[in-house]
Amino acid sequence: MSWTSKNVDKSFDRDVRALLTDTDENGDLPIVQLGEPVLRQETMQYNGQLAQKTLLRLIDLMHKTMLDAPGVGLAGPQIGLGLAIAVLEDHIRDDEDDPRGIAELPFRTIINPSYEPIGEETASFYEGCLSFDGYQAVRKRYLHIKACWTDEVGNLHEEEMHNWPARIFQHETDHLSGEVYIDKAETRSLTTYDNLEDYWAFEAVPAEASKELGFKL
Repeated sequence: MSWTSKNVDKSFDRDVRALLTDTDENGDLPIVQLGEPVLRQETMQYNGQLAQKTLLRLIDLMHKTMLDAPGVGLAGPQIGLGLAIAVLEDHIRDDEDDPRGIAELPFRTIINPSYEPIGEETASFYEGCLSFDGYQAVRKRYLHIKACWTDEVGNLHEEEMHNWPARIFQHETDHLSGEVYIDKAETRSLTTYDNLEDYWAFEAVPAEASKELGFKL
């Protein structure tokens, strides 16, 4: 399939183009923070409401904003847009034995994404969000998922994802249904970035944090 011009909503397209002009001095879109209603609302499914030029501009600015933040994912609601779209990208770090399973996740746009677990295996790691800036908390997520999405030209994709890339996909897809990671996180694990670096960054699996802060892994 492909997106067709017959579904373009001219009024919505105009509103999105106006949103894309509201950038900061670095050319990045403002990232909305918790408390903004858009972060708690179900997004609208995308069926071609935008002109292709507008869609590609939206994706380009979301990608730039995500990288500059810096982050590994950014969803439509995080820029104030209640549309089922997100961008993802992450790369292997220097830690060869990192138990989080960080792996290459090439840049991709996910439109109308969904996922389902493959098996019941989960893992709990510290996780953050650009819309809850300055904090991280431990969140349990499925290790293996079947991910489904449509790309920017309308092609449907299905892929098995594992470990850290699967976590990123789950995090961003959850945003599109009004969920933020902290909703199901271990709230006693909540920490500022500075305290995470000072106390808990030495271990990828937060066993010591679990013991000292009083939460279950």
